[in-house]
Amino acid sequence: MYDLDKKYLERLEALAAEIQDSEELSTYLDTEEEEDYARLKEMFEPRIALVYNEVAAKDPLQLIAFETILLDDAFEGLFLPRLLGYSVLRGDINEQVKYTLPQDHFKDVLLTICESANFDILRKRIGQSIQIGFAMSSDIWITNLINAITNKRIRYFLQSQKLEKYRDPRDRKTGHARFKRQFKNENYQTSTFPETRSQLSTHFQGLYNFLLYRISTKFDNASLMPSLKQFVENKELQDMKEYVKIVLLYASYFELDDDQQIHVSEIFNEVRKATPEFNDHYFDFILSIQKDDKQDLTPEADQNMSLIIDKTMKDDLTHYYMLVDIIHDKGYINEEVHEAVKVFYNKNEGLSTINECVRMVIFNYFQRFINNLGVMQYSDYFDITKQFPIYMGIFANQQFNQDLKDVSMAYIKKLLKRFTDKRGKDYQDVKKFVSTTFIDFGFLKEKEVVELFKTRRKRKKVE
Repeated sequence: MYDLDKKYLERLEALAAEIQDSEELSTYLDTEEEEDYARLKEMFEPRIALVYNEVAAKDPLQLIAFETILLDDAFEGLFLPRLLGYSVLRGDINEQVKYTLPQDHFKDVLLTICESANFDILRKRIGQSIQIGFAMSSDIWITNLINAITNKRIRYFLQSQKLEKYRDPRDRKTGHARFKRQFKNENYQTSTFPETRSQLSTHFQGLYNFLLYRISTKFDNASLMPSLKQFVENKELQDMKEYVKIVLLYASYFELDDDQQIHVSEIFNEVRKATPEFNDHYFDFILSIQKDDKQDLTPEADQNMSLIIDKTMKDDLTHYYMLVDIIHDKGYINEEVHEAVKVFYNKNEGLSTINECVRMVIFNYFQRFINNLGVMQYSDYFDITKQFPIYMGIFANQQFNQDLKDVSMAYIKKLLKRFTDKRGKDYQDVKKFVSTTFIDFGFLKEKEVVELFKTRRKRKKVE
């Protein structure tokens, strides 16, 4: 756990003092009425949230330390129900929708709530968090947690939150997704940077997901740079494929100054030279990003990585990035690029990972272009499809053709949803284009084209 910066600590201490000296708390302690606690909550939780959001945005590695301070009795349980939800969602889950590691912070927050003098009020806001957290935890872990509580009434409450329906992985998946949607606009992501091989193996997915989240947002990542630098320098980790993945994210997506770029380049290329399976791990990971709908290996990310690559080393990595540089610099519709892709592609085995990476670079250009077209820009779609047969001929790959078909059909269906007047020019332009070009490409057969444009008759109601 990373220490909390003094400036945040002082603000929390000031808030705790204000809470204890407030009239709202005094009134609540006299009456013990829920409505008086609600006034205390309305007065101070927004102010706690203000500091929390600042830490989450600027210093996310300090979030656990921040939350641990909020467990103090001086805060009267304020903000804890929200922290409980955050702790439930941070845990990595496997295919069975179970936590891959015990969630100690979830346990700490939950036990603090259970031991709070305000438990009877707080319990009304934590039921779903406990249900989902318990659903993804092991039975032994839940039993040990409940046995740590001496109050029988609270123990019974916790036992009642272990729902039978969540024994089915499908229900756990649905419940987790529904619960996560409630926090979709909240920033609660944090992580730690592993220092040993076992830590990297165990905590990799959490760190990886955290970095992806920071990459996808507009937050300032300056506070992460020292930890990333230390991670990159850790010689114990450098032959691990997980290490390669983190370094690739760092070099591709984070803004590096000249010194940082030189630093990571030197280490990256030393590891590349010393690790026999480095290129295999690298291309496997590149391909996984290229195929991930939630990520985008942008041309800018490729160009950032290309600056890191030592191109005096004549290996597949150098040759790949020399080709990718040409594609990004000259454009994928350029004839010189067509020839360069063809020459490179034919030098490698057709189904090799490196060739698949090249296909995905080209396909992602098509996909970005088509997905960003409006319905009134369909003539631009017609123009870009002139490139389809060129690359279909170079790659001779069925999956590439299928991917082009899928993205094209999605756009055509969007057009047909908009252009409903079958006698209108727009509808007829689309129909004429699809009727000839899609058959030539092998996307559709004649019967399928007829079916696509067939008028759907509404059934008459039988009286």
